[in-house]
Amino acid sequence: MSKDKTIDKALTFLVLDAMDAPHSGRILRLRLQSATSTSIGSLKGSEMKAISPGGRECRIRIEGFALFGGKPSDERLQRTGRLDVHIEELDDGGPVGLRWQVTPA
Repeated sequence: MSKDKTIDKALTFLVLDAMDAPHSGRILRLRLQSATSTSIGSLKGSEMKAISPGGRECRIRIEGFALFGGKPSDERLQRTGRLDVHIEELDDGGPVGLRWQVTPA
C-alpha cells in the first residue's frame, strides 16, 4: 500500500458474490459492514486480508473496480454500501468466496 493512502483499520466488508475475472484475478461484490466508510480511491492498490467463515486467511490486493454494477464513487458506496472490485490473491489461502470478511491488512 502506498504511503499516501490511509484506510481505517475498523473497515470491514462482507463478500456477497465472487467470480473469476475474464483474464486474471477475481471479481468480488462487497458490502460495507463497519460503520466507518472510506474513499474508494484509497482502496485501489491497497492490500487487504480476506478471512473465510472457517478461519482461513488470504491476502489480496485491490487492482481496480468492476463497472458492471455501475460507476463506482464515494457517494454510491455511502448510499448503497456495495462495491465491486477486481482483486489479485497474493498467497495460496484462496480462492476468496461467499461470506468471507475483507479487512485492511
